[in-house]
Amino acid sequence: MPRQETRWVCQQCNWSYARQMGKCPNCGAWDSLVETLLDPEPDFRTATASPFGASIPQPLSQVEIGAIPRIPVAMGEFARVLGGGLVPGSIVLIGGEPGIGKSTLLLQVAAMLGSEALPVLYVSGEESPQQIRMRADRLDIGGDPLHLLSETEVGAILAQADAMAPRLRALVIDSIQTMHTEDLTSASGNVSQVRETASRFQRWAKLRGVPVFLVGHVTKEGAIAGPKVLEHIVDTVLYLEGDPFHAYRLLRSVKNRFGATSEVGVFEMQAKGMIEVLNPSEAFLAERMVNVPGSAVAITIEGTRPLLVEVQALASPTSFGNPRRTANGLDYNRLLLTIAVLTRRVGLNLGEQDIFANVVGGLQVEEPGADLAVVIALTSSLWDQPVPADMALVGEVGLSGEVRSVGQLEPRLNEAARLGFRKAIIPRRLGRTPFAPPKDLETVPVRSVREAIDVALGPRGKGRGSQSDT
Repeated sequence: MPRQETRWVCQQCNWSYARQMGKCPNCGAWDSLVETLLDPEPDFRTATASPFGASIPQPLSQVEIGAIPRIPVAMGEFARVLGGGLVPGSIVLIGGEPGIGKSTLLLQVAAMLGSEALPVLYVSGEESPQQIRMRADRLDIGGDPLHLLSETEVGAILAQADAMAPRLRALVIDSIQTMHTEDLTSASGNVSQVRETASRFQRWAKLRGVPVFLVGHVTKEGAIAGPKVLEHIVDTVLYLEGDPFHAYRLLRSVKNRFGATSEVGVFEMQAKGMIEVLNPSEAFLAERMVNVPGSAVAITIEGTRPLLVEVQALASPTSFGNPRRTANGLDYNRLLLTIAVLTRRVGLNLGEQDIFANVVGGLQVEEPGADLAVVIALTSSLWDQPVPADMALVGEVGLSGEVRSVGQLEPRLNEAARLGFRKAIIPRRLGRTPFAPPKDLETVPVRSVREAIDVALGPRGKGRGSQSDT
């Protein structure tokens, strides 16, 4: 089969050239030319029918719908992030830092999906079958449901997959940056190679009705390497996150055409691979020390799942001219915001304090609903006064010192009550529909940060080292 003709297309102005150049002669952009396959001009008169059904326009009311069939996944946390199971013909992209556990997780999922009648083809462009077998033995994975292939050329991979397609359950590509097609002369991992190979896997998945998993490398900024169009090609984008020095890993959905986005599955990395954490809140609070100043429990939400996490803060007199601000697991700018509110609206003297804030367990909390817990933990550390052990907090802090409402308050409080908390400080719901909190949980609505501090630590810190209100 002759190789298709290619052109070098500028990604800034879309002009094309017959050869590679460092600078686009038209717009002057550097390193913007990408090798691209030339597609033949389509003949619309002979176009085939759409693979999705009717090839003529239909009124919306006449479009027939049905339940999306899903392939069950025995790993419940993984199925949760996918939206309840694996959709046939879907293409799923999984990204994450090197060594975070992407290949380990997919090898386990592939072994669970496959059977002797419906095997899974695992293609690796980075490891030999012997290396994968060694990992499988360490994870206690065996049997014939998993077929291994070490190959990087897309045509050869799809030829092998076609031979198994009538009984193939899923195809795993580890990783997309190592794949290439002979129709392009550029090296593997190049923008044009990543885009073209991903497009071919996507077309094959839709045509054969076989789900495809793609493993993607990430850049030093944390984004999936390659063109942004790669994330538009696939149906689902998952990120495997976590601190390499902690055991917990979070599988987060940032795009899902068949389920909720921002859904999260929690795993623990052990010697036998990724183990599901069925009760994440309990796991994150397992080593918590009660009645210790500077500790507060925040009720956060990840996707549709409420999570209770411990927020720790430490305020210490600075030894330098400029006090330090360090955030681990929290958004740095939101930490600065809470410090400014406490200084200006409450009158706490934090300008001469080094401040350190941390979310225990390696979890990254970005939602503003954890602001109130950060405020109370900072004040508790400054006053050296503990927060009650059975108290949880939720609320967003505004620049005027007000405590603002957050979404999905009822499931948050239900989770707190289930874990044995007896009191929760929540935002005052002005003009909102009333709700019934759990009967075993006392809720204290507050309007301002000053009011929340009085409830959590007593009026003006019970006179123990509190600062004067100005």
